[in-house]
Amino acid sequence: MDIICYSDNGVVIMEDLVKNILSSNVYDVVKNTSLDKLDKMSTLLSNDIYLKREDLQPVHSFKIRGAYNKISKLSESVLKKGIIAASAGNHAQGVAYSAQQKGVKSTIVMPQTTPDIKVDSVKKLGAKVVLHGDSYDEAYEHALLLSKKESLTFIHPFDDADVIAGQGTIAKEICDVLHQDAIDYVFVPVGGGGLVAGILAYMKYVNPKIKIIAVEHEGSACLNEALTHKKRKTLDHVDIFADGVAVKQIGKLPYDIVKDHIDGVQLVTTDEICAAIKDIYDDTRAISEPAGAMSLAAIKKYVERYHLKNKCCVGLLCGANVNFHRLRHISERAEIGEKKEGLFAIKIPERKGEFLRFCKVLKKWPVTEFNYRFANTSDAHIFVGLQLKDAKKDGKGFETLFKMKGYSFSDLTDNDCAKLHVRYMVGGKAISIEHERVFRFQFPERPGALLQFLELLGTKWNISLFHYRNHGAAFGRVLVGVQVPPVTESMFFEYLDSLGYTYFDETDNV
Repeated sequence: MDIICYSDNGVVIMEDLVKNILSSNVYDVVKNTSLDKLDKMSTLLSNDIYLKREDLQPVHSFKIRGAYNKISKLSESVLKKGIIAASAGNHAQGVAYSAQQKGVKSTIVMPQTTPDIKVDSVKKLGAKVVLHGDSYDEAYEHALLLSKKESLTFIHPFDDADVIAGQGTIAKEICDVLHQDAIDYVFVPVGGGGLVAGILAYMKYVNPKIKIIAVEHEGSACLNEALTHKKRKTLDHVDIFADGVAVKQIGKLPYDIVKDHIDGVQLVTTDEICAAIKDIYDDTRAISEPAGAMSLAAIKKYVERYHLKNKCCVGLLCGANVNFHRLRHISERAEIGEKKEGLFAIKIPERKGEFLRFCKVLKKWPVTEFNYRFANTSDAHIFVGLQLKDAKKDGKGFETLFKMKGYSFSDLTDNDCAKLHVRYMVGGKAISIEHERVFRFQFPERPGALLQFLELLGTKWNISLFHYRNHGAAFGRVLVGVQVPPVTESMFFEYLDSLGYTYFDETDNV
């Protein structure tokens, strides 16, 4: 195959990457993980579905491969000075573990928002942890400064040829189990792009007919954005659910490698990822992190979309470092992701016996959630979850039933604001509150963050509604109602922008 990209070190040729993969000594520390066939999913989808079990690595993630491959190629004089990396998760553990095995001093810069469980795990691997900033970008910049100041070698998580080759060893292992001529599709989750670049380089070299499908969360699709515009773009903001792939810009070297050879990008939603986590558990009893389940979520969606039959589809369970408390949130969303639950907001007359009448209307349907709230003397609001057997058929059936009974309703199954917040605070807007605007916020989660958020919001505007949720992630989620008189509206939005938090205006959300 021809030259595929250029890097700071000169021309990178596909054959050179493959040689790097084949000569890698990652097996000093890396396990040759199993390639498991998902029997239940294969039967359900009428295709052979396999998962590469990178959750079985010593640090429960594939990141150890690229980190060790890079570190093992450094000279003794460089290693004596030490290494440094920036990461809030799996790359941090991969670098720390690899450095420990090589007897090298390592420093890991992590955002202050990093959950204690991740910080502690890196410290236990012998690394020095420096907490800096509220985001990966801030930690990254600080790590570069320390690298220059202390003459430490920076280990990039994805924009490095040796790191990419280390991740590419996964592709060789897959082909050692399933001959390259037997593989039809490989679905690879994408964050910065090192994993997809390494796997694509090897797979396309040994068999160009294998289709490589990049998988991205719809809220952090930096590769899809780059391919659409034919150049790398920086996303304005990224969805934080699948934090292992929440990257604003695809890496330069990975993009140069994959841009002319990738066979497609499949976007997946939060609910679809949650459903895939459950599917993986049902088939293997393994609990995946959100990024680790993206491949299977994409396989399910792609197979349905293109009506695939009797194909060999390989995905990666690329990591299992999930905070236990996030499982509650994942479980809540899995039923919707599997299209087995519908959420509806319904308005019923506020009169004697009407609540009982409505319940009788639903007597034939399994109810998964039911919330009732008095709204005013004429209306009451109900938020109800209903179990679905056939999403399209049952959804239409509910709509027909509600209309026939004269109920005003809204389908909220795909409404993020409803699923994150409203289901816990049913009642709708308070009619008596003047000039109310409603916003969703994401802010860095650390001790005192909630208080700081309220202080930053200030005392100029009255807070009329407040709902806060955190699932053990690095970011908290808040729904806020604020009374904003029209004369202060422009000032208010300027103030919101100055806070620096990601926010969404939900005022017109039904």
